[in-house]
Amino acid sequence: MALEFGLDTFGDITLDADGRLLTAAQTIRNIVDQAELADRVGVDFFGVGEHHREEFAVSAPEMVLAAIASRTERIRLGTAVTVLSSDDPVRVYERFATLDALSGGRAEVVLGRGSFTESFPLFGFNLRDYEALFEEKLELFVELAKEKPVTWSGTMRPALVDADVFPKTENGLRTWVGVGGSPESVVRVARHGVGLMLAIIGGPAALFTPFVELYRRSIAAFGTPEHPIAVHSPGHIADNDEEAWNAAYSGFEAMNNTIGKERGWPTYSRARFQNDVGPAGAIYSGSPERVAAKIADTIRTLGIGRFDLKYSTGTLGHEQMMRSIELYGTEVVPRVRDLLK
Repeated sequence: MALEFGLDTFGDITLDADGRLLTAAQTIRNIVDQAELADRVGVDFFGVGEHHREEFAVSAPEMVLAAIASRTERIRLGTAVTVLSSDDPVRVYERFATLDALSGGRAEVVLGRGSFTESFPLFGFNLRDYEALFEEKLELFVELAKEKPVTWSGTMRPALVDADVFPKTENGLRTWVGVGGSPESVVRVARHGVGLMLAIIGGPAALFTPFVELYRRSIAAFGTPEHPIAVHSPGHIADNDEEAWNAAYSGFEAMNNTIGKERGWPTYSRARFQNDVGPAGAIYSGSPERVAAKIADTIRTLGIGRFDLKYSTGTLGHEQMMRSIELYGTEVVPRVRDLLK
């Protein structure tokens, strides 16, 4: 696979020009516009996250992706992530196979346990089953994605006997699993023979080198197919560093004031932000030149096949995100490719 560049959004509820929160409906419509722009400027992938809380607009990403499919031509479409633990693997496969048909074979699915837990009580699952739910459901999804009749049994859902699911895709469904940095999760991804998506949201990329090495060793030990490794990290791009940092800091501060407070994160500060946008941090923010250099360094360090920039954070405005997307596609990605020659 050639080196790819993606963009991810969690559908954060943003502010309008007057500083008022947008509606979830308008935020969703804005995401479709953002994806359409990403397609025009040559970005390879667009991912939409799934959440079930008021700070985020998207609880049904496949619906948003279907709308995006109708307004784009070439960009690949997927999630960031689909919370498989509180969903049903059969329905997840069917929805993404349908998206694949609508998009002309451009669908992908990024499966994960999710960094939030609101979906578990919402759909009747117990958090004490957190690990077992994901392990069993991933095992079943991998079997379903082979697109042959499946016989399977577990403890978290009813068994299947010679069950077939529809529609079939025309060329298979590309599947990734999002991992936050657990060695056990990396080994699980290798065992199932799917793509590894590393969510790097803190610290330098080099800290994740052991996980990349573990994935490759595990692939060799299990004899499963090796897939490219991807990285997902937050950031924001503007015409110059100061503009980018001022906008990004406001978004990160707003996010920390809501989600961070309930999780017991320390008070967010400008000093912490400036450390995070430097070589020792995981925020890819600044001018196109600065962001391109940092992305290129990450790709070299980890030997990855795809980099996804999470371009939405907190209350960062729609127009600011549109400019960031434009710069990512027209200036950052070409610069990265040149730096890696």
